[in-house]
Amino acid sequence: MGPAIALRRRKKALKPPMRSITTKLILAFLLVGISGSLMVSLIIWQRTRSAFDQLVITREQQGLLRLLVLYYQRHGSWEGIESALQGSDGVSPPPMFESPFTWQRRPFILADASGVVRFSPDGQQIGKRLSRGELRRAIALELNGEPVGWVVIAPPRQLLQPGSIEERFLRTVRSATVLSAVGASILALLLGSLLAFGLTRSLRELKNAALDIAKGKYGRQVLVRSQDELGELAQAFNQMSRQLESAIQARRQMTADIAHDLRSPLTVIQGYTEALSDGKLQGSEEVYKILHQETQQLSRLIDDLRLLSLADAGELPLALQAVDPRVLLERAQARFQIQAAQQQVVLLVEADEPLAPIRVDSERMAQVLDNLIQNALRYTSPGGTIWLRATQDAGQVLLQVSDNGAGIAAHDLPRIFDRFYRADPSRSPNGQSGLGLAIVKSLIELQGGNIAVQSAPGKGTTFTITFPKEQAKPA
Repeated sequence: MGPAIALRRRKKALKPPMRSITTKLILAFLLVGISGSLMVSLIIWQRTRSAFDQLVITREQQGLLRLLVLYYQRHGSWEGIESALQGSDGVSPPPMFESPFTWQRRPFILADASGVVRFSPDGQQIGKRLSRGELRRAIALELNGEPVGWVVIAPPRQLLQPGSIEERFLRTVRSATVLSAVGASILALLLGSLLAFGLTRSLRELKNAALDIAKGKYGRQVLVRSQDELGELAQAFNQMSRQLESAIQARRQMTADIAHDLRSPLTVIQGYTEALSDGKLQGSEEVYKILHQETQQLSRLIDDLRLLSLADAGELPLALQAVDPRVLLERAQARFQIQAAQQQVVLLVEADEPLAPIRVDSERMAQVLDNLIQNALRYTSPGGTIWLRATQDAGQVLLQVSDNGAGIAAHDLPRIFDRFYRADPSRSPNGQSGLGLAIVKSLIELQGGNIAVQSAPGKGTTFTITFPKEQAKPA
């Protein structure tokens, strides 16, 4: 016991922990929220920083150009510009350059109208002529519409000084962006949790209902909370649960009916055989006839059950061929003509001319028509009529077995094809298994057809069989 328990505990410890779909949805919503917040915050920060830098650069560049043009306007030339820009200490600009944008952070080269350099930060390019590439990057200085010089501004080494107004503004924007991203992530977590619990609520109910059905509590229904895919799933589950409950009840009823129908002839056979073996009853032709009839009843019931089981499994052999519908009805009429005359019932065949053939198994269709005609004879009073009709429309052929007998009540019609179902439970089965109409329906559907019934009490019943037309010639 010790090693076995230790092994189970080890397997349990090695088993990965189950993570619910609610947790997965919450994490997914949180991940999407954080990712979206970070992406939006990054884009806003980059665009804000770029636009702000461009604003500062444009503002200070315009200020520099304006001051240079003002210097040229005052002096009439660029003479003395180098000392004016370097100032008395050689580093600080003179008072005329009061912008926070200083030339130490934004170096530039100044050339006259002919492109000869008049000022450079290191002084080494003074007197040289600007190259074509430098002229393409240069900004023209104009006075009264005439070019007076060129300015080539280098990229900034450090745009903002620590502690400046601009730097404090960007720091505030950056803090607001970070706070917005954090707030959006928290909101995504809250909304994701609400959505996850709402979405999985129906799933939890479906799981609990499925567990109840697994325990034998059939017919369990769940509340349909929405009209989306989860709502459709709940509706499908409820329908499945109802159908399962009906199928279980039908199976139980069918089992009880089979046991009852088997018990009746077996009880008779057992009683007679015990009486014969004990010498309480002498063998006679009548006794043997009764025993033979009961064994035939058992044989019919077993054959019908076997036929239905083969039909349900799709293993019933069929010899399909094109058949003339009128021939099927006339053969059925011939088989029951004598019995109908004995019961004083008229059996008629009515068929359109011409009729398209149908693709069926002749023997199985004979079994179908025999069941329907027997059923009609059973409930048609003397003096009544049974019609065997064959008609057609654009794409199908209709076979009908109609009578003017007792009819079927409206509440019995939906279950008329159920196995072992009898509209009148008190009526004797008369040697029938109670599977006739169920066999009829299965055989017709196996051959690609459909059957429907219309009836009214006291007015008769009509069974309508529908088959698609067959193009080949009938056999």
